[in-house]
Amino acid sequence: MGTSFGRGGATTFQQDLQNSDCIVIQGSNMAECHPVGFQWVMEAKARGAKVIHVDPRFTRTSALADVHVPLRAGSDIVFLGAIVNHVLSEEKYFRDYLVAYTNAPVILREDFQDTEDLDGVFSGLDEEHRAYDASSWQYEGMHAQAASGHREQGYPRSDGESDRAGEGSEEDSEELTQEARGESHGSGGAGIGEGRPRRDETLGDPRCVFQVLKRHFARYTPELVEEVCGVPRDLFEEVCALVTENSGRDRTTAIAYAVGWTQHTVGVQYIRTAAILQTLLGNIGRPGGGILALRGHASIQGSTDIPTLFNLLPGYIPMPHAHTGPDLDTFVDAEAGKKGYWGDMRAYLVSLLKAYWGPAATEDNDFCFDYLPRLTGSHDTYTTVRNQLEGVCKGYFLMGENPAVGSANARMQRLGMANLDWLVVRDFSLIESATWWKDGPETETGELRTEDIGTEVFFLPAASHTEKDGSFTNTQRMLQWRHKAVESSGDARSDLWFTYHLGRIIREKLAGSADETDRPVLDLTWDYPVHGERAEPEAEAVLAEINGFDAEGRPLSAYTQLKDDGSTACGCWIYCGVYADGVNQAARRKPGKQQNWVAPEWGWAWPANRRILYNRASADPDGRPWSERKALVWWDEEKGEWTGHDIPDFPKERRPDHVPAEDAQGPEALSGTDAFVMQADGKAWLYVPAGLLDGPLPAHYEPQESPFTNPLYRQQRNPVRIVGKPHPANRYQPSGAEPGSEVFPYVATTYRLTEHHTAGGMSRWQPYLSELQPEFFCEISPGLAAERGLEHLGWATIVSARTAIEARVLVTDRMVPLTVQGRAVHQIGLPYHWGPNGYSRGDAANELLHISLDPNVHIQETKALTCDIRPGRRPRGPALLDMLREYRRRAGITEETGTQI
Repeated sequence: MGTSFGRGGATTFQQDLQNSDCIVIQGSNMAECHPVGFQWVMEAKARGAKVIHVDPRFTRTSALADVHVPLRAGSDIVFLGAIVNHVLSEEKYFRDYLVAYTNAPVILREDFQDTEDLDGVFSGLDEEHRAYDASSWQYEGMHAQAASGHREQGYPRSDGESDRAGEGSEEDSEELTQEARGESHGSGGAGIGEGRPRRDETLGDPRCVFQVLKRHFARYTPELVEEVCGVPRDLFEEVCALVTENSGRDRTTAIAYAVGWTQHTVGVQYIRTAAILQTLLGNIGRPGGGILALRGHASIQGSTDIPTLFNLLPGYIPMPHAHTGPDLDTFVDAEAGKKGYWGDMRAYLVSLLKAYWGPAATEDNDFCFDYLPRLTGSHDTYTTVRNQLEGVCKGYFLMGENPAVGSANARMQRLGMANLDWLVVRDFSLIESATWWKDGPETETGELRTEDIGTEVFFLPAASHTEKDGSFTNTQRMLQWRHKAVESSGDARSDLWFTYHLGRIIREKLAGSADETDRPVLDLTWDYPVHGERAEPEAEAVLAEINGFDAEGRPLSAYTQLKDDGSTACGCWIYCGVYADGVNQAARRKPGKQQNWVAPEWGWAWPANRRILYNRASADPDGRPWSERKALVWWDEEKGEWTGHDIPDFPKERRPDHVPAEDAQGPEALSGTDAFVMQADGKAWLYVPAGLLDGPLPAHYEPQESPFTNPLYRQQRNPVRIVGKPHPANRYQPSGAEPGSEVFPYVATTYRLTEHHTAGGMSRWQPYLSELQPEFFCEISPGLAAERGLEHLGWATIVSARTAIEARVLVTDRMVPLTVQGRAVHQIGLPYHWGPNGYSRGDAANELLHISLDPNVHIQETKALTCDIRPGRRPRGPALLDMLREYRRRAGITEETGTQI
């Protein structure tokens, strides 16, 4: 969504679903996984809205929907793309919205070639390095902007010269394609360089985005949906009618998704297809419309805003790359937008550096820009596992993570940890990642022996959310403060306590050091107030630092106050305002009955406490609401400002007819109709000319493992998916028409339950939850049970190229066999909450999974893989390895299987 609209967060908020005329839930089981938010879906339904649930399984969400659409896992782009084709071919799009607020009229370069021209790939593919050169994807009349560290795109060297294409080493090129740069567009769309693109307001030019879009999606037809997704034509056409009839000037449709979309090798493109659909229908920035990214944890959004990610600084500022010596201004020049609020990036970055290093950060030393770490390629969690196996990574902190059962290819995770010097695990209980060295599956098979493992494991008990103060940033970008209810017992400590005191001790040990490499640590502003016998840091003091101060130490109230001269400090520019006037805005709890339906005084949402992003688009180009029924913000001519129910996502006094000066930069370059204020051109992007690594438009590729060939193109899989170097612990199964694929004929998908949470580190230690869901199970259809001799509540063994697991059998009509490419396909549902520790124990679904990643954000493909299933419990000890060797022999699996482009 960052590349489509300018920010990576949900475009709307859950309470706004009550205003929807139609809600599509796809890639999510919202009723069971987000039950509190689902109440607003039910509110909308009570008001007459239609609810559509698209999911391989019939769930509680399906039971409450008007329409349930079962489809094959991994085929969503075909389904969504066919709705896009329907909207375009039947002229159901909102034309006035398109021309005013999107890049539909923009003309592309002559040398751009689509998947339709190149049988499944776009122009610019470098097969050797599994990467695209995106220069041909640009607008005509624009010059592509270099990204941080991209020497091959013309980044200045320290000697003042410029590296050009082809001069960087192959190693540099491979590193640069592994940076997961798509995540850096979470609050500021990708740059498109300089120049003025050609436009055709009639949308008739064959090279304009609108016409390219029509050609690209033309083959995504109802017949193709039936062939690839297994969805009958009449059911698909019912969905098309409901979505289009409930979109337009007077009606709006919302889309909600979760990890059922993201956890694929084309996960970003799933979301892109939804973004295209919602943009064509004019549903972005309007009440009851938008796209909700449903987060599975209380602060997943917060963990990307103030990131636990390797490639970002707070507020989605990209981490600089370890190329030859760019200074602060060079970095900003390469990364900052020329138009919109991302054009003020220097102020955001300088204020961040001042928050980090305070008085030590001065104009003379580039505000300590050199102190920032530099990327040397990918450092995602799966690359880290490879580095462990290769002896590069020697130590590992696990804080709120349980990769021994909770990450893809759990066996590979354990083998990596077995090669460490030390491992620190902070958790509530002795999770599998703390005990694998003595009781993991590899000790049972004899692959590992406890006495041979050199890893020193430290377990440190952690405080729970009820035992500490702090904020959560939830699925709709809203910060809510929670106050400590009880003191943690024993040695359990908060994450804030652990991090602060670890930093304090390290700084004390380095005190007096003359080594320049120690200066970044010694110069940190590490002076948070503490309280109580345990010297707990003040969480509100951290929030205040994140919010930011001016030169006199007064709290800032908006990111528009940030300066690039070092006079302001701010720990995360998009959170600026959360501590306005010295008041913890996240702690506000004003009852809804005492405010309007937007409820701006309950918590605080970034940015600037607005709840619906891009809401300038809720009014027409003249500033009038598209309809009174869907009014949100509008231009008040008498007051000379934007006003309405929500905080306008637009310069407050910018007139609708404003035309910026030719040489205007940053926010001043926004015209009165540039509704998408974080984008480099102020428009929503139907077509992405920059910012994505696997194509400017979505295209259907089969999952890494699939029992079917790709009927659209010769290209079977995403050509730039990340599979890494071949490794014996990460073998892939044959797919489609490849020899051996018949050995693994079934599709498996993982999901979560209401009663358990993620890998079970919290819930499996709770007796009541463990009683409600006591055992790991697999969900199968009666047809599959009959085909494979499986009995309800009996045992089944599920086998992949990596390993085999056992599960209780749940035979249910909720798993519907589908007809795909003329033959029946059975799907197996696997909840992923189990492991061998706790009250409720069982094998982990993630043992089956391979490691193959989306190239943009490096998320793993867990929602679609192939497998075999057989009755009975799995073999134990070395017998398990014997069974796996036989499966691999029959399927012809080697370390190279499935790694080809």
